[in-house]
Amino acid sequence: MATAKTGSFYLTETITLPAGSASGSRIQGSIDLGAYVNVATGQAVAVESVDFVHQVGADFGGTLTAMLAGNGCVGAQLTDLNPGTGFVRADNQSLIASGNLQVDQVNNIGTLVADIYPDNFGPAAMSEAFMVVNDTLYLVGGVDNAAVGGGDLFLTARIKCRVVKLGTKDWMAIAIQSTASDN
Repeated sequence: MATAKTGSFYLTETITLPAGSASGSRIQGSIDLGAYVNVATGQAVAVESVDFVHQVGADFGGTLTAMLAGNGCVGAQLTDLNPGTGFVRADNQSLIASGNLQVDQVNNIGTLVADIYPDNFGPAAMSEAFMVVNDTLYLVGGVDNAAVGGGDLFLTARIKCRVVKLGTKDWMAIAIQSTASDN
């Protein structure tokens, strides 16, 4: 299916949820893949894993009690089609990774909620990577059930990927699947 043109490397994007942002607030960031994806040569990006990092305040700490003004959650999704500033349902074909940090502020407990959808696509086998043929990735983050606390909340996606060469049939199949999920 795919042959690697590069070794693994990381792309990152950070979005900022301003202090005091209300429950239900969503912020979007984007990652330009134009230098990595090439239709004419069948070049794509293979996403191997995605990690979400949560930080708060000017010191970029991880203090749970400072993240939200009460009990709630901080959600994140990475997609290859533009969802605007909303989350997509788990069966959306453009969903690459998602994550949730549940904050129990009263008891100072944070729980990373396991999603059904894997954010780690297994060993470096190309057949298990998420292939991206679009030229932009979109990171959407938001808070639910509580407002952002007293400091800005930073949500970073660290994406482990590599550039790959796809055969014509494989590239077309992924492109059709990608555009079909947009309808």
